Amino acid sequence: MDMHWQRVKRRLRGACLLLLAFLFASAAAAGPQPEASFIKTSGTMFTLEGKPFFVTGVNNHYLTFASPNEVTRVLDDAVAMGANVVRVILGPVIGSRDGTVPTIWDWRNSTADASNLGVNGAVLLYWDTEKNAMAINDGPKGVQKIDFLIAEAGKRHLRLIIAFLDFWDYTGGAQQMRAWYGSTGKSTFFFADPRTKRDYKTWVAHVIRRVNPLTGLAYRNDPTIMAWELMNEGNASPESLRLDWTAEMSAYVKSLDSNHLVGSGNANAIGEPRVADLTIPTLDFGTWHGYPLYFGLTVRQFDNTIADYCQIASRVQKPVLLEEFGYARSNPDSAEAYAGWLDTLARDPDCSGWLVWRLVSLQDHGHYPADEHDQFDVHNDASPIWTALKAAAANAAQIRKSGRASVRTPRETP
Repeated sequence: MDMHWQRVKRRLRGACLLLLAFLFASAAAAGPQPEASFIKTSGTMFTLEGKPFFVTGVNNHYLTFASPNEVTRVLDDAVAMGANVVRVILGPVIGSRDGTVPTIWDWRNSTADASNLGVNGAVLLYWDTEKNAMAINDGPKGVQKIDFLIAEAGKRHLRLIIAFLDFWDYTGGAQQMRAWYGSTGKSTFFFADPRTKRDYKTWVAHVIRRVNPLTGLAYRNDPTIMAWELMNEGNASPESLRLDWTAEMSAYVKSLDSNHLVGSGNANAIGEPRVADLTIPTLDFGTWHGYPLYFGLTVRQFDNTIADYCQIASRVQKPVLLEEFGYARSNPDSAEAYAGWLDTLARDPDCSGWLVWRLVSLQDHGHYPADEHDQFDVHNDASPIWTALKAAAANAAQIRKSGRASVRTPRETP
């Protein structure tokens, strides 16, 4: 009897070992698994694991070409502010490396701060004169910078909204890509020509399918990324072309990646047909960019504009995100204005969040860069604006957690 029982135990032990070996092999074959969950939507809100996720975030324009220390300083400052999302725009894009296909912006300016577009030789996309085609730089001064950004954001439990491209030519963007083909048309050629559409899709597929060597995760499987955006402020003209291009490219992104949300990244600016692209089924959320200075709005008028966009969200039952806004530091009421606008966003249940333009941190030389153009830069400097933004992030978290968001009566415009 004892001998029989010993044989049974040996067989059971062997079976258990085989099962464990099978499970380990299956896990290894599947690759690293994400520890976090993906952001989703429900009606007018973003959600995380079935609970509302209200965006309190920042924009930064240099994270894909700055030094590693400049990147981590921005991310650390975002955490210090209470942000949960950072929005970035992929770039730079140049002509050919040998200069025979011109770069239409000052790519070789190595003396400027990263914040002032000193890219120090970084480039993501360029024209390969030997192949007579677009080329992608996967090296240390190319896509590996995106790898680093995603890995570092994940360590800090920050989410990223990543725009595949910029419409503007500050670091090349769509304007450089149409210039590859000799076009000077800013608002039509890129969105209509089959060659630029092909190049754009090639770039998008490369990004989505890339496996990050620092995390072991393909980008499309990494929940650190909250959403993809087709382009920052893709101002195609006419409007019908913009909507057709947005429908085509958002469907293409969805065909490659079913995990992540997709937005257009369009400014949907005041005075235009507001968030017309929300009717496109492959867009998960709407975006708008609001700058009172540029549209001649008072602080109170902009507050009422915020409410208008949240009402649009209610009608279409998709989140509509204020993903860019700024107010000059020199305005004596700047901190008060930020506090009021962000309180409106937090308390209206149909508002889904905000991302201020723009968080800029200390550069490697130890100083903040000059910002005398529009004075929108936000610094971790204990200033009234920084204090207001930090308090607004904390206030939003408390309001949304307690369920105290409620429909407000819009203020009358003076």
